Amino acid sequence: MADLRVAASTFPFLYSHDGLGALKHLHAQGYRAFEMMIFPPHCWPSELTPAKRRDYKAWLGDSGSAITSFCYPLLDNNPNSVCAKMRRYTLDRYREAIDLAADWGCPYVCAIPGPVNSLIDPPVPWMRAWFIEGMRELVDFAKGSGVEIILENVPFTFLPKAADMLAVAEEIGPEVGINFDVCNSAYIKEDVPAAIRLLGKRIKNVHISDSGYAVFKHERLGTGIVEPAAAAAALEEIGYQGLTVLEIITDALTPGADPDGDIRVSHDILAKSGWAAR
Repeated sequence: MADLRVAASTFPFLYSHDGLGALKHLHAQGYRAFEMMIFPPHCWPSELTPAKRRDYKAWLGDSGSAITSFCYPLLDNNPNSVCAKMRRYTLDRYREAIDLAADWGCPYVCAIPGPVNSLIDPPVPWMRAWFIEGMRELVDFAKGSGVEIILENVPFTFLPKAADMLAVAEEIGPEVGINFDVCNSAYIKEDVPAAIRLLGKRIKNVHISDSGYAVFKHERLGTGIVEPAAAAAALEEIGYQGLTVLEIITDALTPGADPDGDIRVSHDILAKSGWAAR
């Protein structure tokens, strides 16, 4: 099998660059495939003028680059909120992201189950029903657009495990894939290779970064618990053909932060474990 391919996330540049500026910055580091964060003021579909949308599209074509996935982070949205208006708000923002993805030729929009806390959450059957209902709506909305909905495993949601993701994806329908986050799986002490094998062909996109157990983070590889070589072996075993996104979460505006260095070091570690080199 050929080396696994690598994409870069614009996450570190949410506040330091607009989306196009972040793409150009990462392009200068040698990347041609990107995950775009859907988040204001970075890249927010309803705030992009027609001219700005054309600027992104023209630059992607001229530079030989592609946005390969969209990610809408869980900061002020919740697809399984007890509040029907919040659920509606969240789904409408996903609809805007799907429209934008279709315009820019981005094949995947990543959807994340809503957050939970340790005090008093809605009953899991309620959250599950709301989430499934919402995702089915998005799948129907995306039909014919060339855009697919992919679900991500995240520790602070009500569906943290690979088995949870698979069961819900199967209930939503065959059109739904999985965005498998290696760090998130490792953080909940899941057997990462076993989780990858369980999800198999459902995996359409992969995130990777590192964290310790004490504090949940998405830092440069080599600083925590993630074992890239084991993940690579499992991805090769299932015949994975998609991209692996370096999802380093740090704020480029923070004094002392070095997202470019974090990405370089992390990619070099990946290259020793089965991924394509920088």
